[in-house]
Amino acid sequence: MARSKKSAKPPAVGSRGAPERVSRGRVHPGGASFPAAPPRAELPRGYAKTLGEIKRRIQEERLRVVLAANSAMVLLYWDIGCVILDRQEREGWGAKVIDRLAADLREAFPDMRGFSPRNLKYMRAFAAAWPDGAIVQQLAARIPWFHNCVLLDRVSDPTERSWYVQQVVAQGWSRNILALQIDGRAYARHGRAITNFKATLPAADSDLAAQVFKDPYLFDFLGTADPRREREVEQALVDHIQRFLLELGSGFAFVGRQVHLEFASRDYYLDLLFYHLKLRCYVVIELKAVPFDPGFTGQMNVYLSAVDDLLRHEDDRPTIGLLLCRAKDRLIVEYALRDVHKPIGVAGWQTTLVEKLPRELRGSLPTVEEIEAELTPKRRKR
Repeated sequence: MARSKKSAKPPAVGSRGAPERVSRGRVHPGGASFPAAPPRAELPRGYAKTLGEIKRRIQEERLRVVLAANSAMVLLYWDIGCVILDRQEREGWGAKVIDRLAADLREAFPDMRGFSPRNLKYMRAFAAAWPDGAIVQQLAARIPWFHNCVLLDRVSDPTERSWYVQQVVAQGWSRNILALQIDGRAYARHGRAITNFKATLPAADSDLAAQVFKDPYLFDFLGTADPRREREVEQALVDHIQRFLLELGSGFAFVGRQVHLEFASRDYYLDLLFYHLKLRCYVVIELKAVPFDPGFTGQMNVYLSAVDDLLRHEDDRPTIGLLLCRAKDRLIVEYALRDVHKPIGVAGWQTTLVEKLPRELRGSLPTVEEIEAELTPKRRKR
């Protein structure tokens, strides 16, 4: 006898028929919320495998794009080196002309740091060391420029130099590892003639891949600012402040990092969100690797209002915001905060702290000296 099937309970759905999403707190009718990712245990069985495939694809394509840009830059440097080499041989260009050329190129392209006299001389040496443009494209253009400079300084034999280029790509060597391999005479111990240089990408997690993503000349060549420089500084500060506040033991409870705030039209991410157990309020901390900009105040105001509206309990006190910047102009900060009624503090992590927090709240938060001591970069001993 067939069993009667029980009707399955339909999943809760949102306004567009999709399963209801998880949120940290309340959801505003206008669409604002702090969405939270569901537990992995609730996801389909094949999710982890699919995630791994997508991550691998993203890593490979990012690396492919940046290596293509690197190849274009290295070939440009080779072309410039060929021009300099030709003029030196036919017209007797000397060091003074190189200095003049460097100054004129820096004036024409002020955002590019690759046109120093020293680097122009490297370009000339590069063109002399690799006279065949086809070989340059096949070999030297596939590794970062600074790797090529190491080879120019340390390896004079063309066959040996080509072998090291192949190994850099195949093994994913960083510039320092390449130098160590040269010092250790790796070619003499293991070298063989190159028969077929396969057009493969270095491993996405290799030191070479990490280094090419940080090449300052490459970002300048593309005509874009290097967002990684700011992000890396900001993330390092986030790491440090998170540990610092938790180690203070003065009531800070960690809520989240890069906390997603979603609106119908835009997404934002709060750097750090704490709950202060003694003050009974949330504390939003934003870190910027750039000098203070008045726009930061408006952004912080949005975050504080959203936390108050969507997360704050009716018995909690208003949310406090702390904005940490690389530097600030005191008067600009004063004007930016003059008519802001929410408790916001602005600190320059290389200068002093400007406090605009209510007097009764200051005793429970880190002191000016504590924050300055944590955020001022330690000078290395020479």
